This record gives sequence, C-alpha cells and structure tokens, in this order.
Amino acid sequence: MAFSLPLALSMTQSAAPTPNPANVQATANAALDPKGAAISQAEVLNTQIRSQFPVLNQMLDSYPLCYLDTAATSQKPQSVLDAMAQYYINDNANVHRAAHQLSARSTVNYEKVRDQLQQFLRAKRREEIIFTHGTTESINLVAFGLTAQLNAGDLILIDTAAHHANIVPWQELAKRTGAVIKPIPLAQDCRLDINAYRALLALKPKVVALCHVSNALGTVNPVAQLVQLAKAEGAITLVDGAQAIAHIPIDVTEIDCDFYVFSGHKMYGPTGVGVLYGRFEVLESLTPLLTGGEMIKRVSFEATEFGSLPNRLEAGTPPIAEVIGLGAAIRFLQTELTPQVRAHEAELLHYLQSQLRALGEVHLYAAFDDNIGVVAFNLADEHHQDVGILLDQQGVAVRCGHHCAMPLMQSLHLKGCCRASIGIYTNKADIDRFISALTSVKALLL
Repeated sequence: MAFSLPLALSMTQSAAPTPNPANVQATANAALDPKGAAISQAEVLNTQIRSQFPVLNQMLDSYPLCYLDTAATSQKPQSVLDAMAQYYINDNANVHRAAHQLSARSTVNYEKVRDQLQQFLRAKRREEIIFTHGTTESINLVAFGLTAQLNAGDLILIDTAAHHANIVPWQELAKRTGAVIKPIPLAQDCRLDINAYRALLALKPKVVALCHVSNALGTVNPVAQLVQLAKAEGAITLVDGAQAIAHIPIDVTEIDCDFYVFSGHKMYGPTGVGVLYGRFEVLESLTPLLTGGEMIKRVSFEATEFGSLPNRLEAGTPPIAEVIGLGAAIRFLQTELTPQVRAHEAELLHYLQSQLRALGEVHLYAAFDDNIGVVAFNLADEHHQDVGILLDQQGVAVRCGHHCAMPLMQSLHLKGCCRASIGIYTNKADIDRFISALTSVKALLL
C-alpha cells in the first residue's frame, strides 16, 4: 500500500494518542450520552478505539458508514497506516540483501515483527514464524510441502465448515498423491460432530484440517481438544485461525497443532500479508512451494542447497511494508484488545442476535452465545443479495453470498445468506442503524 507524500505526512501528524487509563476511567464515570444516560467505561473505550479508524468517518449516499463486514476484511487503525507510510518515506529498501543503512533499518524492522509474532502466538522459536501473503498461501504452502509425505489411499479430514482456502489446496494434494478426502460432519446444531470426528479418526488420517472459528457462522471449534484427539492417531494438524486471531488470544503451544495460519487483513493489518506458524521439525520437513532468491544457502548450475528456516520457506522479496504494518496491528491488539473490550464485543454480538430475533421473519443460523464476530441470517425467503443491496443503499455494509464456504451452505440447504460481522470498533449505534435499515427492507419486500 503506497501513499503519496502529502497524505503520508498528514497521517503521521494525526496519529491517535494512547489513552491514559486514569483519564479513561474518569471520563467513563462522568460521561453521559445525549439523552442523559450514563455511558459505561466499555463504551468510552470503544469510542476511543473507534476514533483511530479514519475510514469510519465517511458518508455513503448521505448515510454515515455502518461497517458490518469485518469478517471479510477489517478496517485499519491510523497506527498501521502510519507505520507503512513511514517505511516508504524513510526506509524503503529490500531486506537481508544490502550493506547500506536503509536496508539495515528495513531488515531490523521486518525481523522485529517475527519476534513480535513469536510472543503474540507464544511460539517456542522465532524460526517457527513464516511470512506469507495470507491464509490461502499459508495453507497452500503446507499442502504442497506435504506432497512427498503422502501416499495413495492416505486420508485427509476437512472440517465441513471450512473456508474454500482450507479445502481446495487439500483437494489438489489429493490429486497429486492419490490421497482421499473426507469431510468431518456437522451435528444438527451446525457444530462439528465430535462423535463422527472420533469415528473418522479411527481410520488413521494423515492430515486433519480444522477451522478455529467459522467465517460464515461464527461458531467456535474446541481446537485444543480436536488437535489432541488427532495427534493421538498420528495425524498432522492444521488450524485456520483467520477468524479467531483478532478476537481471542492464541497460544499455539496450548493448542499444540502442527500448523496455525491467519491473514493480516483480518486483524486490523494490511492486505497481502499472512502468517504460517509451524512446529520447527514439521516445517523443516516441508518441500518449499516457491524457490529462487532469499531461500537458498548455495546455488550452482549443478545443484542448489536450500537455506535454513525461516528463509527456506520465504522465497523472493517479501511484502516488507505489509509485514511492518502487521507489526503495528499486533501492537494495536496488544494494547486495545483487553478482556473488558473483548467482553464488550461479545455483548454487542448478543445484542445483534437478540435484535434480529425480535425483528421477526429473520432466520438465524447457528447463533450461539459463544459465537465470535459473526451472525448469519436471511430475511424470510428473500434473496440474500437483494437484502444486501437494499442495506447498502442505506449505508450499511454486510456480506451476502456463500462466504467462500459452499460445502457448508450445501449442508445447510442454502444457496447463500447474509452475514453481519463486528470488530473492535463496532458500537451499539452501528447495530441499531443496521436493525433500522433491515426493518425498512422488510417493510419494502414483505
């Protein structure tokens, strides 16, 4: 993401200050909304957090933007925009490859993010953090890298609620090796069927690919338990954490999976950057997906010797500005995603669910108290795309379609649905505006 110099400078000058907790508490105690009701400390914190996202301060066709599509991509705080702009203004150079000061500064800042991620994920070694261009590339890297380790007839288990990015790469691996794919069924409540899962594990799968949080439904898998059961049968485990990473703390050592993957743009960072965490010994066993510069130790016309981790799996010039922006996003989450803020986010999701139920003629799918970030719904028998377009005309942004989870939609006997998703910046006013807009859509269509 490149910025013109005037814009980059203006962003640097407008960075939001870190709040003083004592001031926030005092403000919370004294604050009143326009109707004279007391405002909670959580709402004050939400207001301070929201102020860091400049994109939210805009009008769409005379309506203020109501952004409820965070599960597709999160908005970016000023600190992330500033970090990327400052890289291009001051430090623009390739990493790891030059003796000059710009390259040295870029390399230091780039590698600091790897250290941040090690701490953020509680990984044992910094070499277990591999930068990619997103969750999709991370899973492809693993699926390709395991090609030599699978044989015809080997079993790959895939979560029925998986995103296409956690399905298609395994299908391609199966084509290359003759492996067999079986979906892990869902129970009647749309959660993973643990009994069916145990039965499939008895078949000794080679690979088990799970999602941590469903991108379409927001349901949460007990991944530590699921991974433990899979490892007991000797399976290699991968967890897609794209929808979990911005909402809950992740401890990969506690989950004990072989691989955990996610994207920067889902966690208030830039597009075009992602992370593959892998246990060191398993990462070392992967055949590199990409080869060329950066990932080599020695090259001749007779042979090439690959370098050590993490370089071995990071061929070519990396997304340097995006990685630096990801580092800023991590700092943002470590500062702002407090237990209180997480609780407020959960309360907002429950409020959204209850308001949709109260509206009537709305079908909710797998809307549980412990869901994270997402509510999937349809308005009566109306086409989801029509509902989404009419909401957009009132400034409300939601996602409509199959949500890159067509097998899940088929299991629910749906062609698609609407999805409202919240983030750290979402407030009650957003949900009230959405419900008001959906009420007018209902009056128009029904």
